[in-house]
Amino acid sequence: MTDTFSELGLPAHLLRALEAQNITTPTPIQAQAIPHAMNGRDVMGLAQTGTGKTNAFGLPLVAQMLAMDGKPAPKTVRGLVLAPTRELARQIQEQLMHLIKGTPMKVGLVVGGASLSAQAARLAKGTDILVATPGRLLDLLDRRALILSEAKFLVLDEADQMLDMGFIHALRKISGLLPATRQTMLFSATMPKQMEEIAQSYLVKPARVQVNPPGQAVEKIAQEVHYIAKAEKFNLLKEMLDAHRDELALVFGRTKHGMEKLSRMLESAGFAVASIHGNKSQGQRQRALDAFKTGKVRVLVATDVAARGLDIPEVKHVYNYELPNVAENYVHRIGRTARAGREGRAIAFCSPDEMGELKDIQKTMKNDIPVASGTPWEKVAGPGGKSNSGSRGRGAAPKPGGARRAQQRKRSQGGGQGGGGGRGRGQAA
Repeated sequence: MTDTFSELGLPAHLLRALEAQNITTPTPIQAQAIPHAMNGRDVMGLAQTGTGKTNAFGLPLVAQMLAMDGKPAPKTVRGLVLAPTRELARQIQEQLMHLIKGTPMKVGLVVGGASLSAQAARLAKGTDILVATPGRLLDLLDRRALILSEAKFLVLDEADQMLDMGFIHALRKISGLLPATRQTMLFSATMPKQMEEIAQSYLVKPARVQVNPPGQAVEKIAQEVHYIAKAEKFNLLKEMLDAHRDELALVFGRTKHGMEKLSRMLESAGFAVASIHGNKSQGQRQRALDAFKTGKVRVLVATDVAARGLDIPEVKHVYNYELPNVAENYVHRIGRTARAGREGRAIAFCSPDEMGELKDIQKTMKNDIPVASGTPWEKVAGPGGKSNSGSRGRGAAPKPGGARRAQQRKRSQGGGQGGGGGRGRGQAA
């Protein structure tokens, strides 16, 4: 593997920019993807979160643009980077700004939650690299605030989440406005089946770069699961957070209202906490992130809106207070820790109605999560044929003859395993 960035053929300016950030050694995804991208090839990069994908496409993107003559024409962009969330888009812009510092290049950002007119005005003079969320980009295209016919580069970051968030039609529309002759780079941490459609539609004979099997978590994340009744989750969370009050922790759940309520409960319990979810304005979300990054608050409660795009190396603990009902999102959630080579912990709470989600997660990762407390819940027949979830949860003692009765229930049910389903996708972040 390449040991230095200088071996990748990057210009001196970018080597100095990396040195200024104390980035000295390429990550595996960077070492493998950058040479192909520097040669102008399309790239499909598969790697977990926290492995340096932004520089894997940002470095060759900026390097090739530095070699271009002149300035972008009014309303045009030379390179387009699409990301599914505002937070991820902003993070990408910030890293690209580090790379272009000291050059005449301009990096623009267009996301929801900000003034359309102000964004249109900034695009009027032309932009070298535009980082955008698909929905807001289409708004500006409808206003004829920019044109994409001059773009030479397209990057799709976290393309799997754009599929999951329903952006496929927006991507098709945007792609149709780009020139056919361009370089396209697609990066993702997971590889759902629909991704093949994107790959075939957007990439031409791509170099496929895969650091680890899709859907697997970073090895340095210590994972554990607690089988616990829903009513007991808060007490366990409070107990565990109290054990490391000086370290940053992310707490993930499913719904906006549920996570806002949890945030208030933790604040009442004496924790410095902030929340981020879809009901927050962009300003509120950014203030919460800034407070978390600077350590003013030590606990950030969030929905999956923050499962990608948060690059805060100091995050030590990730709690899945509620398991996601999209298995791949578990990988992205826990990928907020153990970043940049650090170690981290991922703690999952599993109540009886979440067994289905847990099984999907473990199937996706092709690995079982170590059990820290409790025993797996089972779905058993109750009075009147209704289902009741039964288990020895956290702290409960085994009942006499419980194992024998469990085996009898299994046989009577045809060996079926437990698994209460979770809430549907409609209650997303």
